[in-house]
Amino acid sequence: MRDWVNAAIAKIEADLTRSADTHLIRLDLPALTDITLYLKDESIHPTGSLKHRLARSLFLYGLCNGWIAEGNPVIESSSGSTAVSEAYFARLLGLRFIAVIPKTTSPEKISQIEFYGGECHKVDASQIYAESHRLATELGGHYMDQFTYAERATDWRSNNNIAESLFSQMVAEPHPEPAWVVMSAGTGGTSATIGRYIRYKRLQTQLCVADPENSVFYDVFQDGDRSRTLSVSSNVEGIGRPRAEPSFQPGVIDRMLKVPDAASFAAIHFLEGLLRRKCGGSTGTNLYASLQIAAEMQQAGQTGSLVTVICDPGDRYLDTYYNLDWLAERGFDTGPYRDQLQVFYDTGAFPS
Repeated sequence: MRDWVNAAIAKIEADLTRSADTHLIRLDLPALTDITLYLKDESIHPTGSLKHRLARSLFLYGLCNGWIAEGNPVIESSSGSTAVSEAYFARLLGLRFIAVIPKTTSPEKISQIEFYGGECHKVDASQIYAESHRLATELGGHYMDQFTYAERATDWRSNNNIAESLFSQMVAEPHPEPAWVVMSAGTGGTSATIGRYIRYKRLQTQLCVADPENSVFYDVFQDGDRSRTLSVSSNVEGIGRPRAEPSFQPGVIDRMLKVPDAASFAAIHFLEGLLRRKCGGSTGTNLYASLQIAAEMQQAGQTGSLVTVICDPGDRYLDTYYNLDWLAERGFDTGPYRDQLQVFYDTGAFPS
């Protein structure tokens, strides 16, 4: 048993050694006066998303706790990207992987999970937790439970976590200590890591978490009521939750902004015009909130930098967020927000 665990950890560490760090892209926004916005491009991980870091941490956490064993399956509840990354690591270790996913998960993500050898078990979004527990018990496997363990599986002090990486990449920039880091929340694990790291390093940087529609995180941050639940799910895959997940840590967050779904989708179309590449919907949520804060800084005569995250690539959403018919059929009118973003780009002001 110990020999297999040692070999498994060695394989994961070797995979990390083969992987370069992700890029920090400076976004050209000429109307801003000495305010710079950077995009931490997590889409270039081997499995194409921010969740690659989380999946690695969850596997190491499970192995070191004695929860993952040779020959036993691994089960996860996921809207897609975490399952893609976990399927990758499960294949690396020769383990069966089952993703319990909402029926609405994009076909592109399902295809990627299956590409890495994972199995997809589709259920209603509200059933993913109970069904994951049931499968793990029935099959004698380990339920990863990213929504509980995301905030504790990652070493937030160092170990090349996303916070350490982005702050080290800012060292040579005009404003090396960002005024703001802006991040959306799915499990809440990444925002917990960033918020804790900021405090641990005694930085003045503030953390803003952007929340989409149909998510309770914003309201929980406002009133502290973790018992809140919703009967609907977020339209932005990977972020927002109908309940306050255990990994969500509002105490490390300085501010939250609620972002309309149509604004998130407009923002990725706007960003495509600046980068000549497509990004996922959660990146749009991050960007829209970041531009709001940048406009506030501009209006207040402040200078400084902001950092946000490209969470995953847009090729996973060609049939949804980049499909104008899909947007129209679901009532997402991105036109006013695209106009708003163009005004911001031209003037640095954010019209209401």
